[in-house]
Amino acid sequence: MSTAFPLTTPLRFRHADALWSAHPELTAGVLYASGVDAVADTGARVATYSERAAARLAAEGTEGTFPEVLAWRRVFSRMGLRPTQYRCASESLLRRLRKEGGLPRIHPVVDLCNALSVAYAVPVAALDADRIAGPLLEVRQARGDEEYTPFGGGSEHPAPGEVTFADSSGRAHARRWTNRQSGYSAVGTRTTRILVVAEAMDAEGGRIVPELLKTLAEELTAHWPVTPTAAVLSRSAPEFVFGESSAE
Repeated sequence: MSTAFPLTTPLRFRHADALWSAHPELTAGVLYASGVDAVADTGARVATYSERAAARLAAEGTEGTFPEVLAWRRVFSRMGLRPTQYRCASESLLRRLRKEGGLPRIHPVVDLCNALSVAYAVPVAALDADRIAGPLLEVRQARGDEEYTPFGGGSEHPAPGEVTFADSSGRAHARRWTNRQSGYSAVGTRTTRILVVAEAMDAEGGRIVPELLKTLAEELTAHWPVTPTAAVLSRSAPEFVFGESSAE
């Protein structure tokens, strides 16, 4: 499969109708921005949001008691997954923050998204938009023939029925709805355009996700010459159209 390249036709992002039916509690937020790089220093802001999360952990106990995390654990259980084997991204990051006292530094965009993820206890995925094959990126159940690239290299196929982020070429950009994106579309040194997805399953998601998107947009504009666009999706308004598409 060849490298993606920009076209002039916009890309669409959506969740499959079957997911909205099975998980009516879902609140999904999506943001697109063009013009980021790996040079900006987000360290101070990352520290601020990480400290906010650490303070909550100290006050409330482990991340496993957070309503936001418990809601995702219930979702995984309904899908037949062991919640402590496959943790949502925010739980994994909170666990790491609690155990190690900090988060890994990867890329200024990723670091910022990870810090906001722990601050809001909501899974946040950042994708390199130029690595997505259009016209559609859909969160849906896998057929089993999609191609997924782990960070360590090689190739895998999601199990039929597991929830993945699949583009029009049949490439899977995440597995098991954990928001751990593939090595193929991870934000890196060459990334200039990003698609960020935040998903909550708890009762406060309708309040938290819009606030998270607003905060992320403010942080991006403070560090890069970008004008983010964002939307909160619902079953009645499930699609977000963004930027320029990519094709394989």
